[in-house]
Amino acid sequence: MSSFLAYLVSGIALGCTFALVASGFVMIHRVTGVVNFAQGTFAVVGGMAAAQLLGDGLPHGVAEAVALVAAGALGLLIGVIAIGKPGTPPLTSVIITLGLAIGAYAAEVVIFGDQPLSFTMADGAADFLGAHVQWQRFVIIGVTVVSYAVLALFFGRTYVGKALTACSSNPYAARLSGIDPTRMGLLAFTIGGLLGGLAGILITPVQPLSFDSDALLAVNGFAAAVFGGLMRPWTALLGALVLGVSESMVGGYINASYEIEVALALMLAIMVWRSARTPAMAEEAV
Repeated sequence: MSSFLAYLVSGIALGCTFALVASGFVMIHRVTGVVNFAQGTFAVVGGMAAAQLLGDGLPHGVAEAVALVAAGALGLLIGVIAIGKPGTPPLTSVIITLGLAIGAYAAEVVIFGDQPLSFTMADGAADFLGAHVQWQRFVIIGVTVVSYAVLALFFGRTYVGKALTACSSNPYAARLSGIDPTRMGLLAFTIGGLLGGLAGILITPVQPLSFDSDALLAVNGFAAAVFGGLMRPWTALLGALVLGVSESMVGGYINASYEIEVALALMLAIMVWRSARTPAMAEEAV
């Protein structure tokens, strides 16, 4: 039972990390219609930058904040390249983000090196109902809960949040109301960068990141986002938790090398399930 609880808490924490990446996918797709394949890059830059800055002597808090800003700035830069020119087709923007994600490998190796980086945030472990669990796992869960609460307030209570929602619902009507969809899209890319960077900063103390760690994070984040149809952050959170717990159980009881296969299999199952439901939902809407 203690092992099960340890795997469960670890899975929930891992799922929370996936949820932050997934929320970046959802944020960008809702506003721009673009699937940002550079979302995993934001997490790698955030995590590795925090580790590098802490190694250079910056104190905790400052290093993580600078790394988070760097991830957000990278999100804005990729947004400018991908959608900055009005009229760019979404498919073209998707290809641009994929190319930038691949090209980022070289820059990351030059800046951070080719070895995995890690750092200590919440040191030590706690006894949770007889299970030995790292404090960092609880930090990840807590920060994710706060982040989703802030996002809910942002979209529900602020003008900018409502403007982003308007662009996702009806860009044409939003433009007639004086809202610039391109500007809102760039803001969505920036927030997506911040969310991805936050995920990387939180997971690096538990799971060292290297320049090619973006693939695993992106695959899991995308799988969770697909669970919500790339439109619903709360459903993406549910999908991310299912993925995280499933992978933790497989890694704990079977073999950790099968974790990526679990993510791919679940993503395929979700996509098949959604494609089977889409005609039925469309018929109901008619």
